[in-house]
Amino acid sequence: MAPQQQAQLDLCVTLSDIAALARVQRPVVSMWRSRNRHTPTPFPQPVGRRGRQELFNAAQVTDWLTETGRGNNPQAREDAAAFATPLGPDAKSEHFTVLTALLALRCLWDSPLGTHSAADLLDMADECDPDDEFLYSELENASEQLLPLARYADQLSDASYTAAAAFEQLLHRTGPDSPAQGSTALTPEAIDLAASAAIELAAGSPNPPVFMDDGGSGFLPAVADILGEVEMAVLCVGTGSDAASRLAWRRMQVLGRYRENLHIIRGLSAQAEPSGSVVRLAQFPSPSHPLTDAVQVLTAIDEMALGMDRHATAVVLAPASILTDALPGTVEGRDAGGIRADILRSARIRAIVRLPHGLVPAKPRQSMALWVLGDARNHVEIPERWTMVADLTGLDLDKDVRQDLVGDLAASLGDRAQIRAHSFRFTTLVLTRSLLAGSGSLTAAAPSHRTLTQRIPSHAEASSKLVAAEELLAQVRDGGTSLAALRLVTGKVTPPRPPCSVGEALKDGSLKYVPGLRVEAGHMEVPQPGSAQFTIIGPGEVSGHQPWGSRKINQFLLASAYPQGRLTEPGDVIFTTGAQGGAVVDEAGSGVVLYPARVLRIAAKDKAGMLPHLLAQDMRTAPPGPWRQRTVRRVASEVKPALDGVLAQVTAERHRLAVRLAQLDELGGALLEGVVSGHFSIVDASMEGTS
Repeated sequence: MAPQQQAQLDLCVTLSDIAALARVQRPVVSMWRSRNRHTPTPFPQPVGRRGRQELFNAAQVTDWLTETGRGNNPQAREDAAAFATPLGPDAKSEHFTVLTALLALRCLWDSPLGTHSAADLLDMADECDPDDEFLYSELENASEQLLPLARYADQLSDASYTAAAAFEQLLHRTGPDSPAQGSTALTPEAIDLAASAAIELAAGSPNPPVFMDDGGSGFLPAVADILGEVEMAVLCVGTGSDAASRLAWRRMQVLGRYRENLHIIRGLSAQAEPSGSVVRLAQFPSPSHPLTDAVQVLTAIDEMALGMDRHATAVVLAPASILTDALPGTVEGRDAGGIRADILRSARIRAIVRLPHGLVPAKPRQSMALWVLGDARNHVEIPERWTMVADLTGLDLDKDVRQDLVGDLAASLGDRAQIRAHSFRFTTLVLTRSLLAGSGSLTAAAPSHRTLTQRIPSHAEASSKLVAAEELLAQVRDGGTSLAALRLVTGKVTPPRPPCSVGEALKDGSLKYVPGLRVEAGHMEVPQPGSAQFTIIGPGEVSGHQPWGSRKINQFLLASAYPQGRLTEPGDVIFTTGAQGGAVVDEAGSGVVLYPARVLRIAAKDKAGMLPHLLAQDMRTAPPGPWRQRTVRRVASEVKPALDGVLAQVTAERHRLAVRLAQLDELGGALLEGVVSGHFSIVDASMEGTS
């Protein structure tokens, strides 16, 4: 049958797409537009908009790049399809499903699609998917767009070299339907952690292990990447019929097309009993299981645990508010805490890990947690059963952290002798009965990650730090300073004191919290000499964008309009959170902290080793997340007086230099103003008597 004659799709690109296509930085494209506006070769005009983004015709852009020689990609015309999308306000979401189906068809059929008619394409789809499990309906419902999209799928495949590569690229750069940009999408680091843990849990399987993910979360492709092209394995996806399950099955069909070491199946129930280890990977919420209610999530995990035999294990990722944090009481007759306790009593939970923030890009403030499920350990007496717990809050989930955590998780499946033989970096053994007896966080017993890494430095490390500090001290002395002579020594040093979280310090009384004050804008004044005013310290002063002391409030107005207001004390740490977060030490005190800035005050009888400048530094450099969970360092009582005194001298020196700098700035301005306006002239005494 002759192919139907259909017009090619008009492809469009955004300014960011153009930059990626031309292999230049994004601002370069804006410069091209402005500088070539009135030249014989102006930059192409936009042909539409998608939200706030301007859209440009991809063919016009590649013609312009070729004609002008701009950019760093001589093959821009051939590569354009990989960066472009069909034109239309909703083209990304409309065409995503059909394009993934077409790319899967091209990969399975191993031939171009654009030369076929629509009827031919449906016949090919029916042959590849006779039971309509993953692509036939998607192509059948495409109607008149089928052939233009088939030609575009060919372009994508050619630009990406293979249909499989084009499929993966489309997943990670296209619209709201893309799993890489959805509300449940995980970062590559989180996916790699789960996949690596699953592979480690299956180590030692006598036959090819089975890795199962029925949530469409992208774990199985990561498992395949780690396994490579040699190790044998069975990858099993769920049997759901929703869009996410069909997409996951399409992806696995593409993945297994050229991987002889992988056996791709759909669901275990219809297959023979697996002879190797079975590792389940689950995420809640996921594309196929968008469960957010704690009771629903825990019920699903409980059912999963009940269906596991002694050879099965599982890696589960879900919000920390469900897996690790304290749960509320019974809600409408449903008790999430009770369900979680039942799972704990089953003795299948081998490890509980609270993970860092930011593993779900759509919800950067949300913390995720991980459970490892294994054999019920019925041979161990109930009072003696244990669970490994860890809290990675504040850590970056980099490669080293992931590797060490995976080693800890794999060791958690062993018996007590094996656990004693393993050197754990992150997890610690906790009796399960103590987790059941508590009402708070399940990871409360886990040491802070900084506690785990605190150690006495080696001689080489200590010497290196000493040399660096002495060089800095010599530079400061050469510039003239009031600092007292210091002598730095190594050898018998005091061991580092374990850090703690801000919340722990507030709880034990080492720190006190003082909220900021909401002051009306009309009550803020400029400094007036001789007037009874207090300095206002807000987010601008903390971040450095507002000069310190540039805003004041009348003392009598503060007392009458804000009787609840509290003044700062010397040594208070004033901090802010969010994108403009920061922290400073108020050396003078008697300031008014403007909300949303807040105060952390070290207790007068502090025995925890808190130092204002150290506290401020830790609050400034902490990763995003709830400020009460930030880790702060402490110093031993033996070294605190000396360090506190030296830091006070450093602060005084900084203030002296700041005053000197302000005087020099004022002098420069006065000289400029006086000479330019003709009030006086300057004679350089060093030049007098010379010609």
